[in-house]
Amino acid sequence: MNILFVHQNFPGQFLHVAPELMRRGHRVVALTDAVNQQKTSVPTFRYKHEAKAPDPEATRLARTYTEMTDRATTAARAAATLRERHGFVPDVVFGHLGWGETLFLREVFPEARHLVYAEFYYGTRGRDSTFDPEFQTASLNRAMSVTARKAHLALAMAEADAGMAPTAWQASTFPETFRSKIFVCFDGVDTERLRPDPDAALTLPNGRTLVAGDEVLTFINRNFGPYRGFHIFMRALPEVLRARPNLQVVMIGGDGSSYESPPAEGGTWREKMLKEVGTRLDLRRVHFLGRVPYDSFVAAMQVSRVHAYLTYPFVLSWSTIEAMSCGACIVGSRTPPVEEVIEDGVTGRLVDFFDVRGWSETLIDALARPDDHDWMRAAARAQTIERYDLRSRCLPRIADWVEAGGPV
Repeated sequence: MNILFVHQNFPGQFLHVAPELMRRGHRVVALTDAVNQQKTSVPTFRYKHEAKAPDPEATRLARTYTEMTDRATTAARAAATLRERHGFVPDVVFGHLGWGETLFLREVFPEARHLVYAEFYYGTRGRDSTFDPEFQTASLNRAMSVTARKAHLALAMAEADAGMAPTAWQASTFPETFRSKIFVCFDGVDTERLRPDPDAALTLPNGRTLVAGDEVLTFINRNFGPYRGFHIFMRALPEVLRARPNLQVVMIGGDGSSYESPPAEGGTWREKMLKEVGTRLDLRRVHFLGRVPYDSFVAAMQVSRVHAYLTYPFVLSWSTIEAMSCGACIVGSRTPPVEEVIEDGVTGRLVDFFDVRGWSETLIDALARPDDHDWMRAAARAQTIERYDLRSRCLPRIADWVEAGGPV
């Protein structure tokens, strides 16, 4: 078969499945943005996207749709070049629906089966947009803005033959009319590589080396911000540090913006929260590592005694499953994405997202009684192997699904 993957930041969610389909003997090609220079073994074509930013006065609530259809136009023209100049005609096209790239590909490849990675569908109730009253105010204007942002997602799903969502909750965010064609399967984690290691060690920027068995609390985001509960964690931290004098806190993440805007007063979310609680923190024991190589992330999970993970009702972070695979004791927010993978008192601990005191108390308890939580660590790893293992479960299912053209 000829299979085309489309993702502006390829490989993205196709990191494992694209090479697997090559291994199975298919001709696999990727289409991505020219600014994306990630290395991959997959033959890759790049499009140069130079659309002007939409005029807010002209586009008003259609601004997002304009941005997405502009990129869709660029991607479709690049795909047409693939067909006309290089003779590549795919049997299956699999793209991420989030950036509009898939919208017009059926016009270029009408004979293909069209699949989309259905990661998330915006909504005004029960999701991220009005979850946190500290930073989000529910209003008719906000509701109309969020609703307008669905346009390219709805069109992408309408044009697709089938979609794939990594979790059942993420699939449930899509309208009922689309759910019947969404296949649910997590991307998968390498549980052989991501496993408990009693010899694990992580060297900090100050030269200190943490090892498995040390009292270590970890918190990891791509970028620190409210969507992943950075503000709540930071507010809980002073009491945790006071109660646990030997604790070392390892925080991995950047200061850019992933899902939210920077603070209204300017600066970064790290600066904002350090201004709020920094005087109550022993900063000699709080280590901001920035973004780190993957091996350092794995080592952090392996030396972690307790790993805190919070999220709005939004996309589940891969790092949660990776931490479970490494045998970390997870304390997570009681929000739908986390509740799907963590059962309170069985595979981890859950705390109400906004309960700062509850976070402090639960983290202190888990740090103070590691032996009493060992069975939860083991249960979390066992669940990860059973449900989310890359090689034995997820990758074969996803590759079979793509080969079959996306049956549900």
